[in-house]
Amino acid sequence: MRRILPVDMVERGHGPFDPPPGLRGEGAVRPLGLLNGARAWLVTGFEEARTVLADARFSADKVRHREATSLQPHEVAEMEAASAKREDGIFVLMDPPEHTRLRGLLTGQFTVRRMRELESRVTEIAVEHIEAMKAAGTEADLVPAFALPLPSLVICELLGVDYADRAEFQERTAVGMNANSAPEEQASARAGLYAFMRRLVAGKRSNPADDLLSGLVHDADSALTDAQLVDVALVLLNAGHETTANMLGLGTFALLEHPDQLAALRADPGLIDNTVEELLRFLSIIQLGVSRVATEPVTLGGVDIPAGATVVIATPEVNRDPRYWPDPDALDLRRSRTPHLAFGHGVHQCLGQQLARVEMRIGLGELISRLPDLRLAVPAEQVPLRNEMLIFGVHSLPVTWS
Repeated sequence: MRRILPVDMVERGHGPFDPPPGLRGEGAVRPLGLLNGARAWLVTGFEEARTVLADARFSADKVRHREATSLQPHEVAEMEAASAKREDGIFVLMDPPEHTRLRGLLTGQFTVRRMRELESRVTEIAVEHIEAMKAAGTEADLVPAFALPLPSLVICELLGVDYADRAEFQERTAVGMNANSAPEEQASARAGLYAFMRRLVAGKRSNPADDLLSGLVHDADSALTDAQLVDVALVLLNAGHETTANMLGLGTFALLEHPDQLAALRADPGLIDNTVEELLRFLSIIQLGVSRVATEPVTLGGVDIPAGATVVIATPEVNRDPRYWPDPDALDLRRSRTPHLAFGHGVHQCLGQQLARVEMRIGLGELISRLPDLRLAVPAEQVPLRNEMLIFGVHSLPVTWS
């Protein structure tokens, strides 16, 4: 999708914490012209976006319902060939009842015990990496030193991935998530990721452990094929580190650039839960990747959407709907907590959202308390933004402390 959107719809260079300027316009639902000549519908209103995400007439199944953003001939052929029966495990691109079955199996693996154990582990990992930064001097790039390894370690432990394999996984994922990567580079990266995960699934079949993937492999009720297990694991591994890592990096950047808000948090650590929710709303790092296909004519926000139309949800703008939030462009850590759509809504709402909240709450809390004078080591305009990536954030965040 990134390749066929106008630049002002995806790049945030003018203000790194604000939605791309092209998302601003008249109407909560409006036509969106794509660079390939196709037309979609852009949703920027909060209630309208919630409706799309909760209404079964808007399908997430990109196999059965080809969207306006997928016009490559070979992709169309693959989709049509697979449309009769879904045998993959990419549950985020499924509708009920297939989605319901796969998500139900995963929900059963996110046990209270496992989440409690991970919470204490998140604290250990956060403290370990912050202390390592301090021991190495008074400067660091926060992304590789802290923001990336924290959620990476956690999701690796949750799934049972050997941490020694993390570098290979992250390198291939970065290529796949880069909208500017050549098609052959992305294909190679995907092939490598699938081979990586097939080895992992095979290992869990022969040597199960106390991890989520082993639980799925040996759950008598699941009967998932190896191909489905590979897909499920890749979805979780991608979602479990890429998004939270960028929220930690970009969230720290936002706090450092809003010193009054950071001072309020330092003065009242009890604000940390509110801080996490406000950063999720304010930053909304999922850009224009959330889309649905109308399976029948629908009237949305007073606009008629034809059957077969692609509907694109502009999450950064949706989470700043002035009809829903007062002064939505301000970062206000004391803002009354109201629902946002950073984790989506409806049956596809993010399965790991509570884990992401834990990682942000503990990660940001430990960072601020253990580095009380943390600040940028470069001017804010020199911080490189991830405009070319499907998940927004910063490539690096040079910081310093006394």
